[in-house]
Amino acid sequence: MKDSSTPAGNPTPTAAEAAAADPATPAPKPSRAARAAARGTSPSAEKFPVVALGGGVGSLEALEQFFAHLPTRTGLAYVVVVHPLPDQPDALVPLLQGFTSLPVQEARDGLRVHPNQVYVAPPTHDLNLLHGVLYLLKPTRPRNRRLPIDCFLQSLAKDAGECAVCILLSGQGADGSQGLKLVMENFGMVMVQDPDSATYAALPKAALATEFVDFVLPPELMPDQLLDYVGRPLDPRPSRSPVAPSAKQPSHALQKIFLLIRQQTGHDFSFYKRNTVFRRIERRMNSHQIKEFTQYVRYLQENPYEVEVLFRELLIGVTKFFRDTDAFASLQHHLKAVLLRKEPGSTVRVWAPGCSTGEEAYSLAIALLEVIEGLGPERRLKLQLFATDISAAGIDAARAGLYRESVAADVSPERLERYFIKADGHYQVRKELRDLVVFALHNINKDAPFTKLDLLCCRNLLIYLSSELQRNLLPVFHYAINPGGLLFLGPSENLTGFLDLFQPLDVKWKISRRTEAASAVPRLINFPFGTTRHSPAAALSPALMLPAASSHRHSGPFATLIQKNLLQAYTPPAVVINSKGEILYVNGRTGRYLEPAPGMSGLNVFEMARRELSFEISGAVHRAIQTREDVVVENIHVKTDLGQQLLRLTVKPLAEPDALQGLLLVVFEDQPTPQRVRQGKASMASPADSRDSIVAALDKELQYTKHRLQTTIEEMESSLEELKSTNEELQSANEELQSTNEEAMTNKEEMQSLNEELLTLNMQYLAKTEELSQSANDMKNLLDATEIAIIFLDNDMMVKRFTPQVSRIVNLLPADVGRSLAHFASNLRYAYLLRDVQQVLSRLTSVEVNIETTRGDWFTMRILPYRSLDNYINGAVITFTEITALKQLEGNLQDKAIFIESMQEAMREPVLALDRQLRLHSPSPSFAQAFGLVAADLEGQPLATISGGAWNQPALRERLQRLLDSVTPLADAFDDFVLEADFLGIGRRRVHLYGRRMLQQGQSTAWVLLGVRAIEEI
Repeated sequence: MKDSSTPAGNPTPTAAEAAAADPATPAPKPSRAARAAARGTSPSAEKFPVVALGGGVGSLEALEQFFAHLPTRTGLAYVVVVHPLPDQPDALVPLLQGFTSLPVQEARDGLRVHPNQVYVAPPTHDLNLLHGVLYLLKPTRPRNRRLPIDCFLQSLAKDAGECAVCILLSGQGADGSQGLKLVMENFGMVMVQDPDSATYAALPKAALATEFVDFVLPPELMPDQLLDYVGRPLDPRPSRSPVAPSAKQPSHALQKIFLLIRQQTGHDFSFYKRNTVFRRIERRMNSHQIKEFTQYVRYLQENPYEVEVLFRELLIGVTKFFRDTDAFASLQHHLKAVLLRKEPGSTVRVWAPGCSTGEEAYSLAIALLEVIEGLGPERRLKLQLFATDISAAGIDAARAGLYRESVAADVSPERLERYFIKADGHYQVRKELRDLVVFALHNINKDAPFTKLDLLCCRNLLIYLSSELQRNLLPVFHYAINPGGLLFLGPSENLTGFLDLFQPLDVKWKISRRTEAASAVPRLINFPFGTTRHSPAAALSPALMLPAASSHRHSGPFATLIQKNLLQAYTPPAVVINSKGEILYVNGRTGRYLEPAPGMSGLNVFEMARRELSFEISGAVHRAIQTREDVVVENIHVKTDLGQQLLRLTVKPLAEPDALQGLLLVVFEDQPTPQRVRQGKASMASPADSRDSIVAALDKELQYTKHRLQTTIEEMESSLEELKSTNEELQSANEELQSTNEEAMTNKEEMQSLNEELLTLNMQYLAKTEELSQSANDMKNLLDATEIAIIFLDNDMMVKRFTPQVSRIVNLLPADVGRSLAHFASNLRYAYLLRDVQQVLSRLTSVEVNIETTRGDWFTMRILPYRSLDNYINGAVITFTEITALKQLEGNLQDKAIFIESMQEAMREPVLALDRQLRLHSPSPSFAQAFGLVAADLEGQPLATISGGAWNQPALRERLQRLLDSVTPLADAFDDFVLEADFLGIGRRRVHLYGRRMLQQGQSTAWVLLGVRAIEEI
């Protein structure tokens, strides 16, 4: 399922090229999906991809589009796990059968999964997969808290591994977000529906928020991408061992990637397991359709953001609350004995390296608090828990302690109620629990450890580190833990080789106690943090790893240098050794001269040399070391299967290149051997000759022994002199150490003083934090109480904060903080929102406009610059004040005005309205026409001034005023008041009037209606 590029970055050679290069190399195999598709079935011995399709409300349409574009015979098995349909919970099987020609059936207990078939999870059971067989379990949680997709994905990830495929479709909630992390952790593939194409985007968005998604596509494009992914060869995988560089295989591709990551993030991943690192890099290469490592290195150089993404991918931040519940129960049991030994009022110190987003750290805090409470109030132990990680984003998320509702599946209801607060569809860890955990950035590969610990929890971190780093870290853990303290590892980690440092308490859950029988201090010299150790035998650079410490003796720069020297002067069998005789490199077939020594000896040439060669090799090597010149020994008799063989032994000190200085090259050259010597006929000589030859040989050996003895005596005398000098230096160093110790004591006192100052500052910061928390609470309640939709933006129009009321206008979720406002669609019938925000940021002026939404609601939108206390512009503030009721009232008033105006125009009887000051309002057109006036000029005029003062009659004013002041307006109304006067423009007239007090909903108003019944000429 992964790209088959080799680690060095070259494309995979063809079958013909592989056969030409190495006849024993088999041709590349086709993908497993292709082989399974060719057969239609798959034997139990061979795995095939299993595709899990999960979704909720609205996923039925997505499933239809997916299966409509899916070929019939793909060699894949499909398992559909969706939330039950609200109206037809049992109708999913026939509905899916209508979408595809593949056989569709409901999952049953013991049903084996086969390719080219579709299995549907029943809505009443949780579905699990074990060894390719489906099993049903009755749910243990209420229906509203079930997570069927997560349940199946977790079992699928563990059972199918890299053959697992997770596809999440439309739905509500966050079901599947935890399971997809496990699929990714086991090198499976994760695909999510594009939220823009989903009927309900909550479930896809929750999956995307995990950042562990390979592809984001609409359902109709998923089948092509899926088949392209699984069509890549699974077996054979590229070799993970270093290979010799060549023209076709660029060297150091992985080291270059490590270098780019370290340059940008400051973290070195060269200590991580190569296999795991390769798989993570291949995932990123597949996402970008890159097949060669050299191309990916170039891509990383040109795209710094991809380096950050790869860095997060390598962190493998897969965790959850109370992972392995039985393990935490066992930990609580063993913690009781540790805490009972603590003095009342003392502090329990805990360290959790690799805490990721904090779930495990908070789980430890909860478990410890429960144990401390179980000890009784008289103990009163304090808890101090350090949780560290190299990911700044993970530390920020852990400090916030905000998690999705899906954590309810991992935390009991009692713990949820006590330690969590539910808000805005999330669970947040209570502040009193967050205050117990100190989250900090820390690199376990190089930073100094936390010490004086009662518990060190390092679960599922060591499995990603190389064995060398693990061997260096465990003594550090022993040093950091108090005597009798506990080490809590993951189920896949072990203490092999360090059982003298830790005593296992629970073998299954890897809980161990620090022992006092042995000290790890001598082994801290292997601590790789801060300094680099050099071998005293040969100062080789780290790039030239000595093959004695590596299982790859015929690879790497070291092998290249050795082969170059051999080719310059030698081709016979030879070995490269150091001054101690340790074999570092073997060239040719040396079995005729060297053989493994009995017992547990290492690769030492003195121990492996055959009996007749041991004396000669030892002497030649010694002379070569002393003289630094080539030593050649001729006519050495070696016994072989074909008889005696004459041998020339050459020992050559190596001087070039600099990396090989101090090493020796031992060469074995067969010499022409006479038949008489080969057959051992030399022993048939006369006894006198034989005796003389033996005496000569013994004399030669005696002379050599005397020479060696004399040399040894001289070396011993020289060593004694050096020891005396060294002893004097040690005495001087001891005095210096005593002086240094006194300085250290002084520094300790200064540090104590500084510590007190830091404690004081810490208390001040705590008080300040409390004030800020209270201010934040007040601000939150203020914003919530105003019920005004507010959005805070920075200078780049990124969302910084918003109130819940904004959701009616712009579709924002808490996870959208930090995204640009331009990425969201609003419900406003207004296309210039972004333009207005940009105008406010550039001109520092405010904008106010009334806007209608698509639902018919009205808001007054005001955009103001965001000014800090220092009077700096740090963005903009958008407020939306609802004015729907005002708009409706305004519309009603306009409708009433139009109605009154229309009614007046339709009335033939002259009428007008008078207020308390007897000013005219809304005179009818017929009134103005009857008295020769202009209606527009009458509005607001006093009654006494119109028509030349004809209406200024005391009797009329008295009747009108009495009507305005009347408590019973109906009784004081008049129907036939006669007014005789000279009206300007029409002459003298007799006018019959009536008056009424105007009412509203049965209540009197301050208005009087005056009407004209008739006008007569006099």
